[in-house]
Amino acid sequence: MMQWEGVVEFVAVAELQSFTAAAKRLGISTAQVSRQVSALEARLSTRLFHRTTRRVTATEAGQLYYQHCRQVLDSLEEAERLITDLQQTPKGTIKLTAPITYGERTLAPLLNNFLLHYPDVTLDLHLSNRVVDIVAEGFDLAIRLGTLEQSRLMAKRLSTRIQYVCASPAYLSRCGTPHSLTELDHHNCLRGNQDYWRFQENGKARTVRITGTLRSSSGRALVDAALKGIGIIQLPDYYVQSALDAGRLIALLDHYQPVNEGIWALYPHNRHLSPKIRHLLDYLGKALKPAPS
Repeated sequence: MMQWEGVVEFVAVAELQSFTAAAKRLGISTAQVSRQVSALEARLSTRLFHRTTRRVTATEAGQLYYQHCRQVLDSLEEAERLITDLQQTPKGTIKLTAPITYGERTLAPLLNNFLLHYPDVTLDLHLSNRVVDIVAEGFDLAIRLGTLEQSRLMAKRLSTRIQYVCASPAYLSRCGTPHSLTELDHHNCLRGNQDYWRFQENGKARTVRITGTLRSSSGRALVDAALKGIGIIQLPDYYVQSALDAGRLIALLDHYQPVNEGIWALYPHNRHLSPKIRHLLDYLGKALKPAPS
């Protein structure tokens, strides 16, 4: 008969690469985690981890054992959820992280509406432009914008964002309107974190190096500068859409607009989502209508 002692502790250490972090996740002492893993290694007659003062990494045997244990634990969790959660009303805490500006302007109002629909749900919302390790830090969901990096996380595309190049009527009246990418060399292009802007020309992605009198990591600061006629900006729609609709900013170089980027929900790998997460993903997918290509 299979002995389960130490398996849960082993999986937690393998995923977090830390006995202390594993203990915190499981709500037990670090010493207890160490004892369980050591007993498991003795039972298997093999070392599962390389241990140093700085980090813990799985051995080759540990990596192989982890893959099978993770599948077994996922199946057990799925079976429990299918029995106890599938038909239940969403309830419990959802810990979610998202970028600051998008979270404040677009996501937070939708999440508040979700709470009105499901009063048994508690939301723990963290807005940060830092790329959070959602597994290590215990998040249920992360909202990410743009191109995704390779990871073990599951991803669901919720919507898209449009990048606009725009300037105020006052700036265009004073400095002229650029009609080609080469003309940007003669304009005051206000920069964010990058020294280039992204475009699409003849069906191919292209970047153009830009210069200007302002660099800022704040999109709001760049919008304010553009509205005051200081220069041209390139920012996503949730920064500039209201100003474009009101005519306070004018969209430029539309025929060079880059391909719309994705807005994604990322979550740890699981074959069956809890009702609270499944309902939230469905709700956001309907509320965040994709922009037309």
